[in-house]
Amino acid sequence: MNHTTRAHDRNSSPRTGGSARSRGGRLGSRAQGRSGASSRGGNGRRPAAVQGEFALPVTVTPALPAAATFAELSMPPALLKVLTSLGLNEPFPIQAATLPNSLAGRDVLGRGRTGSGKTLAFGLALLVRTSGQRAQSRRPLALILVPTRELAQQVTDALTPYAQALKLRLATVVGGMSIGRQAQALRNGAEVVVATPGRLRDLIERGECRLDQVGVTVLDEADQMADMGFMPQITHLLDQVRPGGQRMLFSATLDRNVDLLVRRYLNDPVVHSVDPSAGAVTTMEHHVLHVQGADKQATTVEIAARDGRVIMFLDTKHAVDRLTEQLLNSGVRAAALHGGKSQPQRTRTLDQFKSGHVTALVATNVAARGIHVDNLDLVVNVDPPNDHKDYLHRGGRTARAGESGSVVTLVLPNQRRDMTRLMADAGIVPQTSEVRSGEAELRRITGAQAPSGVPVTITAPVAGRRSGRNGRRFR
Repeated sequence: MNHTTRAHDRNSSPRTGGSARSRGGRLGSRAQGRSGASSRGGNGRRPAAVQGEFALPVTVTPALPAAATFAELSMPPALLKVLTSLGLNEPFPIQAATLPNSLAGRDVLGRGRTGSGKTLAFGLALLVRTSGQRAQSRRPLALILVPTRELAQQVTDALTPYAQALKLRLATVVGGMSIGRQAQALRNGAEVVVATPGRLRDLIERGECRLDQVGVTVLDEADQMADMGFMPQITHLLDQVRPGGQRMLFSATLDRNVDLLVRRYLNDPVVHSVDPSAGAVTTMEHHVLHVQGADKQATTVEIAARDGRVIMFLDTKHAVDRLTEQLLNSGVRAAALHGGKSQPQRTRTLDQFKSGHVTALVATNVAARGIHVDNLDLVVNVDPPNDHKDYLHRGGRTARAGESGSVVTLVLPNQRRDMTRLMADAGIVPQTSEVRSGEAELRRITGAQAPSGVPVTITAPVAGRRSGRNGRRFR
């Protein structure tokens, strides 16, 4: 179900981008504009919502109609040419609903599962509204805040061809990379900054960046930033951007922390929600596989040895490293990805996985956001996630942008009750099976097969060659 929430109150006029904001006055007028399920009680708080999520605010000013094609949107010809060259003619639902409004300067609150097209939903509007302007040294004009380095790089890569078409300069500001080079990019006058909160704050404190000219601000994966403890840094940064600017907030789930950001920083937003369950899509299958503790390792190895790529999630860095070593010794081309790896190591591992040089990516939740790999059809929760939001974001690595895929979770007997509760919170009814290693049912669901047993070592790919199943190189 795709919908844009609209209100019946049509007496309120749209905000103009240049007007300064009064936080208290704005919140008061917005509260008066709500009715029904979104109204506040006498204590000034919103009623409880399902799964801990707050009730979506109602758009007071009527939203513009959704766009059927990119061509009918008010975008520069150079941008439309890039879209056409990439085979993008019809927008995804979240893009179709929000772009007419964001291009007009409206604030946007978008909820959609990862892979639903959020990057272009906010990115195209941000670039168009920034085009034709030049940034002064250290004073960017647009800001995109994201929770992880990987997501920052993904957003930068996705928006680069469109930014180049509009002659806008992008700077990526993340931890784990040279802060000197990032400072230089800001000194050179980058118009658009894609940043993680911690590194951006470091650069501001060093006097290398000011946000007072930022007219368009995006928070992508806002719930994850809140869960990671970035809320104080986010509010500190948002308080520095230009008053009266446009704000867009996109999130796969909405909870009380995101509610704080919406109430404090968004003015009469156009609200759009793709998938009320915030994650389940018809192109994704969900399997819960009941396994026995003594058989779990053999089951995991057989799944990893399948033909095709797979991402396997575990809870800790130590567990990731241990499983990766076991897979390599069994003949599976595996690599580890977690927060204990340097950024160059993480980037190299992702490149190897995307190219197929590595077929099993073993990861902690660091990989649950910001990684886009085309044609990835299987995600395995070797360790079940802690809550439904983690499940949805792990699973979001597959079945992206209309593709199909499966999410498989291995569940021990003592984990079954918690997993049933988690799936209910996620709004998912999974297919449940009892499996053992070597069985046909495991092969049918996951493509599992016996590993070669020949240990492999992952080395840097050689140009013009690719690797066979056991790591042997061939032309």
